[in-house]
Amino acid sequence: MSKDRLLDKIATPPQAKKRPEVLELHGDRRIDEYFWMRDPDHPELIPYLEAENAYTAAMMQHTEELQNQLYQEMLSHIKETDLSVPSLKDEYYYYSRTEAGKSYPIHCRKKGSLDAPEEILLDENKLAAGHDFFDLGVFAISPNHQILAYSFDTNGSEQYLLCFLDLRTHQLYPETIPKTYFSFAWGNDNKTAFYTQLDDANRPYKLLKHTLGNCPQNDVLIYQENDDIYHLHLEKTRSQSYILMVLQSSITTEVHYLDANHPYDNFQIISPRTTGIEYDVDHHQDSFYIVTNDAATNFKLVKTPVANPSPENWQTIIPHREDVLLLGVSLFANHLVIYERKGGLQTARIQNLSTGAENNIIFPEPTYEFSEGSNPEFNTNILRFNYTSLITPQSVFDYNMETNQRELKKQTEVLGGYDPSNYESQWLMATATDGTKVPISMVYKRGINKDGKNPLLLTAYGAYGSSYPASFSSTRLTLLDRGMVFAIAHIRGGEEMGRQWYEQGKFLHKKNTFTDFITCAEYLISQGWTSSDRLAITGGSAGGLLMGAVINMRPDLFKVVVANVPFVDVVTTILDTSLPLSAMEWEEWGNPNDKIYYDYMKSYSPYDNVTAQDYPDILITAGLNDSRVKYWEPAKWTAKLRELKTDNHLLLLKTNMDAGHGGPSGRYESLRELAFEDAFILHRLGLT
Repeated sequence: MSKDRLLDKIATPPQAKKRPEVLELHGDRRIDEYFWMRDPDHPELIPYLEAENAYTAAMMQHTEELQNQLYQEMLSHIKETDLSVPSLKDEYYYYSRTEAGKSYPIHCRKKGSLDAPEEILLDENKLAAGHDFFDLGVFAISPNHQILAYSFDTNGSEQYLLCFLDLRTHQLYPETIPKTYFSFAWGNDNKTAFYTQLDDANRPYKLLKHTLGNCPQNDVLIYQENDDIYHLHLEKTRSQSYILMVLQSSITTEVHYLDANHPYDNFQIISPRTTGIEYDVDHHQDSFYIVTNDAATNFKLVKTPVANPSPENWQTIIPHREDVLLLGVSLFANHLVIYERKGGLQTARIQNLSTGAENNIIFPEPTYEFSEGSNPEFNTNILRFNYTSLITPQSVFDYNMETNQRELKKQTEVLGGYDPSNYESQWLMATATDGTKVPISMVYKRGINKDGKNPLLLTAYGAYGSSYPASFSSTRLTLLDRGMVFAIAHIRGGEEMGRQWYEQGKFLHKKNTFTDFITCAEYLISQGWTSSDRLAITGGSAGGLLMGAVINMRPDLFKVVVANVPFVDVVTTILDTSLPLSAMEWEEWGNPNDKIYYDYMKSYSPYDNVTAQDYPDILITAGLNDSRVKYWEPAKWTAKLRELKTDNHLLLLKTNMDAGHGGPSGRYESLRELAFEDAFILHRLGLT
């Protein structure tokens, strides 16, 4: 027996006690032996999770040297003391910076010029001191630049404490507001603050108005959303003229607007909610510009007067197109920026609002990621955007919308002699069982052979219309430089190929997401990029659901699996509307109170479909304070896999006892977590 296999047998995996609970719906009786884990106060819960953590630590002990090596490699590529590109707003340059040895950013500004003295606005490291977890939520400067509103979460629950800092005296205002969400807007009077508050299910459902210096108990309730499938958030137009209250479900939007110069007026509605109609609003002079899917699957752009913005006054500016997804628009004083996706790739064009002249922004690589950067100024001809690819590090450009010239302001420095010419990326197409072409983004070190022997890490998400970004990661170099190929399957459920790509991966079409992923894996094997015994897969949250589904369907296809905070107990979770997001999920997966949806969801829910078969090596992560995917989903899934699987492959559960959905906070702890996961993958693939 090899040393590694001997080490695998030293510790005994914990066995969760079974306490059968009968769940019944639509005449279907399900027995859930691990339902008891949902009780956070159960006396055996924490000891069980700690026992799983101890087992995981024991089974990974012999990789500690590798973990440390990976961590040091990742750290060696990062410029620990660094500075963001400053953004000009009025007469202030705002930026953040990091310092070596400190986990969190320091937020600063300079007045008048970049040569002016630095003013530290907020040091996250000081706020995080004494906490195992820290996350900054709101960071909003008042219009006169004198007050900072900020909020933070210290346990990963996504419930934020809202505070106000006087930037003239650097003294805190006496009031703090608990249980808020990271959604906020200032009135233009510099003393009226609008914020959102959470209900017991962690859903932002209340809009309140606070007057600076007053007791929060006297805050005015502006609106309360009682429909559980909607959540509420705030936006402020770049023109600074309007505050928008957005009520949104997965498929429906309702927007109300308020003149920011008159924060004590009432919000007015743009268009009442109509099931299935989504719209997004921006402002320019006397008009609102609205991106909507009303009679436009791939969305269209309309314009309407502020004085009477109701739908009967909507004038089409960009019509619906079958082959182009309108992602959104961005308005400046003289220009309209149009973001689109065609053929799976992002595009952008600039329109001069006076002349109508247009120009396209061209991107050079076969697969890439593009996003708007920090653009606080309305009266400017400069568009800041971010560009990255699987090979090109994050790059910040300033684009002159008049001359069409771009200037690289900063490219994230990758230390350690990184040379992009040593790597190659591709955009491939696999053919699904129904004939659909599924894109794959791929990167690898030049010189590898397509002989079926390459280790390959395949990832995907495939839900909520979220397109998986083909972006650079310096931490990925630790894998690429060991000969691993990295690939992203742009499966249905995302929006890479248009809105229909999303529609074909939800509700009663959800299984397309899973079969597309399997198709991509099979394609990569057939083309000689890898083999099933060299293939690792990873996904988080809804991507964790994907991991669970595909290893139930094709466990023979994969060697190693990492499932981060996986959403795997689909039916039981979505039936429980007391949980965060559950009722909202009905518009993504279906309402299980309807037997058609219940049966379909049950047919792929990973927890409900664990069977007595061989599974790959699996690492599962969870967060005890996770408000999105509760800790018990990965814990129950692990227990059921332990009970039923017929192999001797490694199954580990690692629960972060101090964090939530995003895992550990702070850049150093995040790197250590990633090094742990990479060590698991490399070790189980025999690449140590």
